[in-house]
Amino acid sequence: MWKWITKFASPMHFYLLVNRLTPWLGWGAAILFVAGVYGALFYAPADYQQGESFRIIYVHVPSAWMSMFIYMVMAAAGGAGLIWKTKVSDAIARSSAPLGASFTFLALATGSLWGKPMWGTWWVWDARLTSELILLFLYLGYIALQSAIDDKRTAARAGAILALVGVVNIPIIHYSVEWWNTLHQGPTITKLDTPSIHIDMLIPLLIMALAFNLYYAAMVLIRARHEIIEQEKNSKWVQDLIIDKVAV
Repeated sequence: MWKWITKFASPMHFYLLVNRLTPWLGWGAAILFVAGVYGALFYAPADYQQGESFRIIYVHVPSAWMSMFIYMVMAAAGGAGLIWKTKVSDAIARSSAPLGASFTFLALATGSLWGKPMWGTWWVWDARLTSELILLFLYLGYIALQSAIDDKRTAARAGAILALVGVVNIPIIHYSVEWWNTLHQGPTITKLDTPSIHIDMLIPLLIMALAFNLYYAAMVLIRARHEIIEQEKNSKWVQDLIIDKVAV
């Protein structure tokens, strides 16, 4: 089993795997997104306190989840590249950063839109908001570092170190509402007991979260495939691939 998994660290096998997976991931994301939007707008009832404005939760919460999840993927891939020096790991890390930054920005933007009617202001230096903003800066710092260093291997090592150091911010984001007195509401879904959200509201939220996950998986694989082709453009398997496509 382990041998079967590790063979996809080879750029050629990874490329072939991506070609098989991305159509399924893309269509799955599209179908779930449509179902999630329908559920968010028509299936879920209005909140008894927030009214219709609560529906921004169906973009805000999955975006916030993805911002942390993608950072952990980026850090893990960077760490794997640092240890085993695999090109695929480095490509996954580099490809994840712009996607993670986009989700983090979306979480902050939708949080501000939600905060205005709830708190009466677009922004407060709340522990959750501030640590999420720091996460955006970590993503942007990683992207800037990759662009500033011409040598891909050196850039990958520097980025991996930055990403691994920044992992400390993830538990701070997650537990900030429990460690400090903040305006941001506490956990409603990840509580150890029953989630304090109605099932009719929860189902569309979970569908949207899964749609966002599949979208990220499809996009990161496509971006990583491009990275691999760019790095391996002089290798025999890429040259054979080009010849096969031209022949078709």
